[in-house]
Order: sequence, then structure tokens, then C-alpha cells
Amino acid sequence: MDRRRNRRVAAFLTVRIWGVDAKSMPFTQHAQVRNISDRGAVLHGLIRPVKAGEILHVQHEQDQAQFRVVWVGRQGTQRQGRIGIESLPSEPSIWDVNLLHCGQVVGKG
Repeated sequence: MDRRRNRRVAAFLTVRIWGVDAKSMPFTQHAQVRNISDRGAVLHGLIRPVKAGEILHVQHEQDQAQFRVVWVGRQGTQRQGRIGIESLPSEPSIWDVNLLHCGQVVGKG
């Protein structure tokens, strides 16, 4: 059973992220979005380690917003280099995607 509160759809987008890494050093890099929901996303390809609870800035095309890191993939697992992020309540959606429509299309296979 899926414990997620929001519908997620597969996505293959490149974003620019910046913030502070696990060693309190500022960084910026590009990463790939693997899936999105109306409240968050899973990012892949992180080079710098980050901590859960940190705030990251994410830019997709011309839109940007702040997100909180909710989980970090552990080294040596399939999730290594991946993080789960959740948008802050006051931030706009930066994904130019109709999630309800995408979920319906995926469901029809």
C-alpha cells in the first residue's frame, strides 16, 4: 500500500539547485527530477551530501521555489544520490505540469 499523501507522476526534468550541504558549505549544481507531485519531488544526481530538514532553492526553467529536504538516500543503496523534497507552504508550484491529467493518462496505460 502506498503511504504517499499526494499523487506522483514520473518526470525527467533538469533543475538547478543551490543551498548549503551537510558540511555547511554553499553549493550549486544541476540535478534530475525523477518524479513530482503537487507538493514535492524526488531529485537524482546530487554530488554534494545534504541533510534532511535543510532548505534548498530549486529552479526549473524560469521558475524557482524553496523546498525542504525530507529524506536523503543512504550511501551504498539504490537511493544514493537521491533526495526527496517538499515545497514550503508559501512557495509557488514550479512544475508546469497538470498532475491530475498525467495521472489519468498513466492510469489508462
